[in-house]
Amino acid sequence: MGKIKVMSENLANKIAAGEVVEKCSSVVKELCENSIDAGAKTILINLEEGGKKKIEVIDDGSGMNAEDANLAFQRHATSKIYKDDDLFFIDTLGFRGEALPSIASVSKCELKTSDGEVGTHIVIEGGKKILNEKTDVRKGTSIKITNLFYNTPARLKYLRSEQAELASCVSFVEKLALSHPEIAFTLNHDNHLVVKTTGSNDLLKTIHEIYGLQVSSKMLPIKASNDDFDLFGYICKPEILKSNRNHMIVMVNDRIVKNFEINKAINDAYYTYKPDIKFPIVVLKINTDPTLIDVNIHPTKQDIKLSKMDVLYDLILKTIKNALYKSLLVPDALLRTPLVSNKPKEVIENIVKEQEEVYEASKIQTELNLNDDNEEENVIENPEMKELVLYPVGLAHGTYIIAENESGIYLIDQHAAQERVNYERNMAALKAKEVHTTNLLFPITIELSSSEFLKVKKEEDHLKELGFDIEEFGLNTFIIKGHPTWLREGYEEESIRRIIDLIVGGISKLDPVKFNESVAITLACKMSIKANMHISHEAQEELLKELCACDNPYNCPHGRPTIIKFSNYDLERMFKRVMN
Repeated sequence: MGKIKVMSENLANKIAAGEVVEKCSSVVKELCENSIDAGAKTILINLEEGGKKKIEVIDDGSGMNAEDANLAFQRHATSKIYKDDDLFFIDTLGFRGEALPSIASVSKCELKTSDGEVGTHIVIEGGKKILNEKTDVRKGTSIKITNLFYNTPARLKYLRSEQAELASCVSFVEKLALSHPEIAFTLNHDNHLVVKTTGSNDLLKTIHEIYGLQVSSKMLPIKASNDDFDLFGYICKPEILKSNRNHMIVMVNDRIVKNFEINKAINDAYYTYKPDIKFPIVVLKINTDPTLIDVNIHPTKQDIKLSKMDVLYDLILKTIKNALYKSLLVPDALLRTPLVSNKPKEVIENIVKEQEEVYEASKIQTELNLNDDNEEENVIENPEMKELVLYPVGLAHGTYIIAENESGIYLIDQHAAQERVNYERNMAALKAKEVHTTNLLFPITIELSSSEFLKVKKEEDHLKELGFDIEEFGLNTFIIKGHPTWLREGYEEESIRRIIDLIVGGISKLDPVKFNESVAITLACKMSIKANMHISHEAQEELLKELCACDNPYNCPHGRPTIIKFSNYDLERMFKRVMN
């Protein structure tokens, strides 16, 4: 007798559940996506004990008749695709027909559904149908999952704590609400309201409902398109960054996705606007032809493959960089929360109106010419800082320049300010078509390991283009006889060694633009005055003049603010000269 046997359908479903259902939020995801595919306008999620005891999803979608309700629990039964070609035109969130039977095989599942005529009530426990009857139910579907993983102890053991499971569920429902602002979502946990959106079909209003006023009032609209992709969404100003990537929310054709290249494009757009350890709040909707994406590469369908990724990367990068550049202002020292009226709807409508005015004023382009190498042509200058006239009046702690003008008082971090000045000066020199080199009185020899030598050798031509006179000089050694004239006098050798360290550390893997930026940032920091260094009044005046002339004077190249403003109103309010 042969050893190979066909496993039972119930066993196959339990195995599939291991891929489809990882935690409570996986169940919430699959059930809510079915509701969205069914055309629901309101979705109610009820959880108990973080979802470990109960997960219930109720919608007002199209519902199912008795035949479809029974077929829904058979493996690979689906209403989404029928033939091979359908895989290339997937426009629904679900399509495999694995989720419901997989979930039902590891839990107690109760389904009530109606297409508006006759209702159907089905109860399945551990994959076995124990009840199937007609019932009177409103149009729509209700699915209740209890005792998840009760019959798979190994899986049950590795469910996290109630709070961790709840946090995962809440996070995903928030992302779903942002991906479908036209749907009203409500999430209750142990009969307490946790998430509620109104289904207004206004993305900014939904952002407010999820994150609150302090975030929604700091969001900038973006919109762009080319022949293959349409972008729409909101990005945050650099002043409200987060400590993880969880708030970079990306939807492709209304599907929430996790894609390394898209996240990299977003993060690269904020380069020099934020520290490396901070991440922006971004809600980005990408629409494209379904034939350009493959969603059938991972059980959760959140990891996708995109054709023409290089084109999309450029579009995202330029769109976000332009929006940031045109919208940065000197941050106020005091965060003033507007008075909230008793009519939240009116408050939100005012926010939406204000953001629309910002959008119209900035004239963000809806189409960018990706073949235009001159990025400056796509940028409209923000004149606020260049119009400032600042008068230094003192230095606090040897670090912060105190300046004033008719509109208020300003604090300037002297190190961050000079870093910005030096960074832009270095970048201008690195971009210059004509390179000037000065010879070293005493050439510098740099000995490296074999692997380090090969990395520097790969970038030798690029270093020569930057103005370095560099040659091989024996085994794993380079000799540098000259350097570009813009290196700070007295720090030439240290600067050269820092550049070599950048290459050895892996910066050579990046493109030339990123290489130049890294060099400019590294040397700008070294060339700048430090904290606790007292500089003269004349030096303060010169630094403020140079900062105001910068292209982006609002933050240092590491993303820290250079200047903070106390308006006259702020000062009067702090000293109770005004009481509102």
